[in-house]
Amino acid sequence: MLNKERMDKLLIEAQQIAVKAYAPYSKFRVGAALLCEDGTVITGVNVENRSFGLTICAERNAICAAIAKGCQRFLAIAIYTPDSIEPVGPCGACRQVLGEFMTGSIPVRFAGSGPNQVNTTVGELLPFDSLHELRK
Repeated sequence: MLNKERMDKLLIEAQQIAVKAYAPYSKFRVGAALLCEDGTVITGVNVENRSFGLTICAERNAICAAIAKGCQRFLAIAIYTPDSIEPVGPCGACRQVLGEFMTGSIPVRFAGSGPNQVNTTVGELLPFDSLHELRK
């Protein structure tokens, strides 16, 4: 498990990258910072499209960028939404992708611009995930 200081730094990286999001339609920017097993941090932002179904979420953007760089093992993810006072958790599609590449014990932190934060795990975001059972 990661210490609070490392998760705080990861959330700051998500906060810093969120301003680069492309969200002209929803005006709802999201940044994600993904900590790879080797200590590398890969960031991602949401990239909208007029057809919302083609929008890429920040979490999936970060995971795809990490995979493209050869990183497939992760230690944590932080997600930041500056356009919401309250924390907003990953959507269902992102939860599924997180479950594809992370075990249930991986820490997840998400926050909005207000003081509240949510500290949870991939397993708590995606309970009863049968994916890992199918791999056996």
